[in-house]
Amino acid sequence: MDQILVLTNVPDAAVAKTLAERLISDGLAACVNILAPCRSIYHWQGRTESAEEIPLLIKTTLTRYMEVEAMICKLHPYELPEILQVPLTGGLPAYLQWVASETSR
Repeated sequence: MDQILVLTNVPDAAVAKTLAERLISDGLAACVNILAPCRSIYHWQGRTESAEEIPLLIKTTLTRYMEVEAMICKLHPYELPEILQVPLTGGLPAYLQWVASETSR
């Protein structure tokens, strides 16, 4: 299976919308879910930080991962954005085929 899920968090709705639209328009993702804001608490540069963030679920393929990662890095305002690649071990075959088809254009 070539399909994967990429997770990232962005600081606000404007960045989320811009990133999602670019990933879709460039054919790098079949679908991007922009989730409700969440509170992230993390350790950064010697301090405990807290921030409201918008999670994104990006459905793409392993073939397109490096381009997705590059686009996130290009458009993301954080010095070190969270970018996680999650392999998929299964799913509705027709949906997975759709993801593959949308990201191969």
